[in-house]
Amino acid sequence: MNRGVKIAAVSACAAAGAIVALLFALAPGAGADDGPTTTGTTTAPTTTAATTTVPTSPTTTTPAPAQPKLIVAGVRVGGTLVGGLTTSEARELVTQRFARPLVLVGGPGARIVVAPSDLGATPDLVKAVGVAGRVRRPGFVVPLDVNFSRPRVERLVSSLAQRFHRDPVDASLVLRNLTPVATKDVPGRRLKEVVTARAIVLALKTQQRGPLEIPFDAIKPAVTGDMLGKAIVIRRGSNHLYLYRVGTKPKLIRTFQVATGRSQYPTPLGKFEVVNKQLDPWWYPPAGSAWAVGAKPIPPGPGNPLGTRWMGLSAPNVGIHGTPDAASIGYSASHGCIRMLIPQVEWLFTQVDLGTPVFIVAA
Repeated sequence: MNRGVKIAAVSACAAAGAIVALLFALAPGAGADDGPTTTGTTTAPTTTAATTTVPTSPTTTTPAPAQPKLIVAGVRVGGTLVGGLTTSEARELVTQRFARPLVLVGGPGARIVVAPSDLGATPDLVKAVGVAGRVRRPGFVVPLDVNFSRPRVERLVSSLAQRFHRDPVDASLVLRNLTPVATKDVPGRRLKEVVTARAIVLALKTQQRGPLEIPFDAIKPAVTGDMLGKAIVIRRGSNHLYLYRVGTKPKLIRTFQVATGRSQYPTPLGKFEVVNKQLDPWWYPPAGSAWAVGAKPIPPGPGNPLGTRWMGLSAPNVGIHGTPDAASIGYSASHGCIRMLIPQVEWLFTQVDLGTPVFIVAA
């Protein structure tokens, strides 16, 4: 091939390449839609579209308020249920319940109201409620420590002891419708001071404010109606002696006809008792008695004016005795004594004790 032909061929090839390049440049979006096109061994560069991120404002979230911590259900501080409350609510409730007054009952209509502050009582609420807030066991009872003034409690108990003390009342005999009747014996009472003090302190600690019955020891009377035994009633006007068994229901045991004092020496009226008992007594002239001036003592025996039995009364120179003068019975014939037939006075002697009451009435 000659030189001119070679040059023409090269020029034609160069023109063809330029046309092809121009056609590729004019093709729209070929790379973007169809991906890279490979011609021969040459790889066209891959173009990655840039992603633009539009900034957004940050979202602000308000946190939910914290729920208050509650005390476990069923928990008590002392005697107050605080389960389900906050510690501040529990403290307020216990304070209110603690401040309620104590009511002490000493019997029907006898009520004493005492404020805890009167006893210097203050509860340790900080400690107790704090423990209650930490407890995890339902129904747990937290003890409430209470500070109080022991001298004030002792003074209160001492005043209660004096106020409610009652001495026993012995039964005694009174005459009603000429019949000896026993009055009712009444037991006394004495405050149990140590037990009462403990009960008051316990009520403070457990916040119990219901009526508190304060305890007493009973004091038995020395004499009851059943201990009075028997009694004698002498009706001076009708010259009769009555022997009664005394008790809640008096019972007439026996009636005797007797002789009493003549008008110059009347048998004294009143309530007396037997103070002296003698078997086969001596008779001695009563001192100071004009009718016995110059008389001599008489030994026991058939001629003794006292018979075989003597029951001296607490009235001076007066007694119940037998008499050998049976004809005087039923009359006002003695010098003040009460005469009985000898067999009857011997029986009565066995029924009467020292101290037996004797009522002498005008009937």
